[in-house]
Amino acid sequence: MDISGKTAIVTGSAVGVGRATALELARRGAHVVINYSRSEEEARQTLAEVESLGAEALLVRADVSRDDQVRAMVRQTLDRFGSVDVLVNNAAITYFVNFADLDGLTEEMWDRILAVNVKGVFFCSRAVAGPMREGGGGCIVNISSVAGIRGAGSSIAYTASKAAVINLTMAFARTLAPEVRVNCVAPGFIDTRWHWGRMPPEAYEQARERVARETPLRRVCTAEDIAQAVLSLIQGADLVTGQTLVVDGGSTLRF
Repeated sequence: MDISGKTAIVTGSAVGVGRATALELARRGAHVVINYSRSEEEARQTLAEVESLGAEALLVRADVSRDDQVRAMVRQTLDRFGSVDVLVNNAAITYFVNFADLDGLTEEMWDRILAVNVKGVFFCSRAVAGPMREGGGGCIVNISSVAGIRGAGSSIAYTASKAAVINLTMAFARTLAPEVRVNCVAPGFIDTRWHWGRMPPEAYEQARERVARETPLRRVCTAEDIAQAVLSLIQGADLVTGQTLVVDGGSTLRF
């Protein structure tokens, strides 16, 4: 798939993996829709960086857990660019709750995690399905996590949500074929602010170095690593659909 001149929506693209993916798409000539729900300042920064690469961009505030806002985002995209060719479902949320603390994982936490991480993927994919088919085809890449494979991560609700994303990937791949390919990337530990704020800088650095030492490729993922994997599924995998690509430096080989 040649994405030069194509239109890509990247949810949660103000920071981290979403931002890195938006920039990578821009470098390859795509029009980029930058979505955010809360991080407006960072989203505007990403917008400026995308435009500095010569790409056309659109900034849209939308909570992906709200179907009406998702549909409005897709309408704005079509009004501006005339098509939707690529969707990267990156927006996600978590709460850090020890697995043993069963009562600490509240119903409100469950509802919010599943609303953003699972319903959001469904709402966004459903909203672009029609335009992609009418436009002759497209590509969806979902961002899951090794947490959804291993059943270990920031909370039980988060791991369940990321397992659901892998299942949604297969379901949509069957449903939208042959016009639309749907794949998934499952990152391991990523060196982003997702983890930075959870512990003092020295403790975080020690944790990052420990993970790197225990990983066969001897380093942790960066947002740019994940963006490269996403682009490989968009541009370099024309006969691949319904698959999940683990990007963790081989970390899961230890288990």
